[in-house]
Amino acid sequence: MPQMKPDWIAVDWGTSNLRAWAMGADGVLAEAVSDDGMGKLAPDRFEPALLRLISGWLGAGQTPVIACGMVGARQGWHEAPYRAVPCLPVASGALESVPTNDPRIAMRIVPGLAQTKPADVMRGEETQIAGALSLLRDFDGVICLPGTHSKWAHISAGEVVSFQTYMTGEMFALLSTQSVLRHGMAGGGWDQTAFDEGLSEAVSRPEKIAARLFTLRAEGLLTGLTADAARARLSGLLIGIELAAARPYWLGQDVVLVGAQSLTNSYARALATQGLTARTLDATACTLSGLATARGLLGKVSQ
Repeated sequence: MPQMKPDWIAVDWGTSNLRAWAMGADGVLAEAVSDDGMGKLAPDRFEPALLRLISGWLGAGQTPVIACGMVGARQGWHEAPYRAVPCLPVASGALESVPTNDPRIAMRIVPGLAQTKPADVMRGEETQIAGALSLLRDFDGVICLPGTHSKWAHISAGEVVSFQTYMTGEMFALLSTQSVLRHGMAGGGWDQTAFDEGLSEAVSRPEKIAARLFTLRAEGLLTGLTADAARARLSGLLIGIELAAARPYWLGQDVVLVGAQSLTNSYARALATQGLTARTLDATACTLSGLATARGLLGKVSQ
């Protein structure tokens, strides 16, 4: 690893993985990733896990580290209490300082957001939302962040007004690997026509989802439904019921999708069937932009 001295270090610390970027005046200088996610670490193991990843970037003096994600959860390194919506996704004075043993790092965590009615929380997505808003000036509308737990956030005047979470990605993982449907879903192939069929069924009749799910198993036994078609139709069914439930968020709105390309493509295709053309942004770009926003706000507070 080449010797360097970054201006600061950006960290996205999720349940399964830890990602870090050495940041300089012109952007990313280096990137590192490990599987030391929050779910694998006791509180006293977070700092060693981070140092294993970034120690080669540290030199004389102290380097700011700005982190988002599950690292700030109650089960994480140091709890960063939720901020209540409506509010800015990232606010000056709101970063949580974390005591460290190594004097070379000054660690701060971006807090997540919380909503009382209906009860909902997010950690990490608020940083991506802040990043998206820095890339889309004066945006008013809805930002959708597809993933394990998809988020739909209503944005107005730069604030998150309200949001709703859907466990679509987790439901897909559970149903395709741990339910009776797993027997017909081996592999990782895809059938676009089957996705479209599942989407159409679910959007038009979301109340029939439980029956439509078992049909996947029955068709595999009786008509030879392929694994590729079964996986794609399951995805279409689950995204379809999400769209049906989230209709008040996206109907007639300017929608931006933030996430991995494969997922945002599926959501964009699904929304297009409802007559809505969504814009897409890369999740990593939004995360880095949001963490940069947080660092800039920290600078304003310390001046």
